[in-house]
Amino acid sequence: MKVLQINTICGSGSVGRITVDIVHALEAAGDEGMIAFGRREAPEGVKTYKFGTNLDMGIHVLHTFFKGEHGFASSRQTGRLIEKIKEYDPDIIHLHNIHGFYLDTEELFWYLKQAGKPVVWTLHDCWSFTGHCAHFDYIGCMKWKTGCGECPQYKSVYPYALFKDNSERNYRRKKRSFTGVPRLTIVTPSCWLAGYVRESYLGEYPVQVIPNGIDLGKFHPTENGLRKRLGFEKKYILLGVASMWEERKGYAYFEQLAERLDASYQIVLIGLSKQKMKKLHPKIHGVMRTNSMEELAEYYTMADAYVNTTLEDTFPTTNLEALACGTPVITFATGGSVESVDSSCGKIVKKGDIEELIQAVSELRAEPDKKEACLLKAAQYDKNDRFQDYLKLYRKLLEE
Repeated sequence: MKVLQINTICGSGSVGRITVDIVHALEAAGDEGMIAFGRREAPEGVKTYKFGTNLDMGIHVLHTFFKGEHGFASSRQTGRLIEKIKEYDPDIIHLHNIHGFYLDTEELFWYLKQAGKPVVWTLHDCWSFTGHCAHFDYIGCMKWKTGCGECPQYKSVYPYALFKDNSERNYRRKKRSFTGVPRLTIVTPSCWLAGYVRESYLGEYPVQVIPNGIDLGKFHPTENGLRKRLGFEKKYILLGVASMWEERKGYAYFEQLAERLDASYQIVLIGLSKQKMKKLHPKIHGVMRTNSMEELAEYYTMADAYVNTTLEDTFPTTNLEALACGTPVITFATGGSVESVDSSCGKIVKKGDIEELIQAVSELRAEPDKKEACLLKAAQYDKNDRFQDYLKLYRKLLEE
């Protein structure tokens, strides 16, 4: 079978890497895959088609800023994509992120409704069923259930409609475009997101949960003396990791932990900006970024506990990476973050409750070693198994 995937980028970022891994899984099974993408560059050795340009992305950004209509520009390059789909003639079309300043979603879905091919759409956030935002959990906005308008976040969150709130009209256009595709199946990485999808106008489609997977060949217990090199031999280390530390990732809670925990604790944060590093709390050890997954695994292994204070998340893979390195996880009860954690391998804390968070840290420190339980939990998220789930879904759709 031939599978064409469509995503904003290819080979980088969590979703971009997923697309490449799916192609490798297809090829290992004797099948064929191609990735169509709109931005950046692709890795070598993978069949790809780049249909976007920097100029068009810039125009789409301006279209979003001034008209508030993200996902409704880039008509010309979307036409090129459709022609490529016709030429490649895949058996399955697999959508990932269709937002990201590179697609005219109305034009793409008009084609999908005519093409008659099975479509798989993996949702990595909530953008597909809201009038604007990719996430709404942080502010608890549920307008998407009946129709958006007067969006409280249109200026402040991606995709940043700085000068106009067009969320009410966007919601109607999305609903009209995204519903009524004859052979579409939705996949979500978490049960949490699947539940919201079923409550939205996308609830007309079958929904399947396939969790994100991780590379257990990269993430595993890795001892190399990092704790000693950093001078933390006698410390109980709490680790936090984020691609961008902002309010929604719960950075402020680490500052509170630093203030209230005694000197036997050491907080390490990875992914800090230059600005954050300049203003870093003196009891926090900051790292701007790591050079590789192997280096990141060293930090996970060094930590006594991984603390995820996210206030908005679909299904964070950082939890899985920590578990795969034998490190228990403490997470706020946020979105799909709780789905990879139970009492055997960590603690779940009421979202935003600093007192309960401190108590959980103390309790986990007093409990016996959880390394084996963490490794057992992580084994459920081997990326090779998860990609086989996609291949099984493809074959099922073709048989039908």
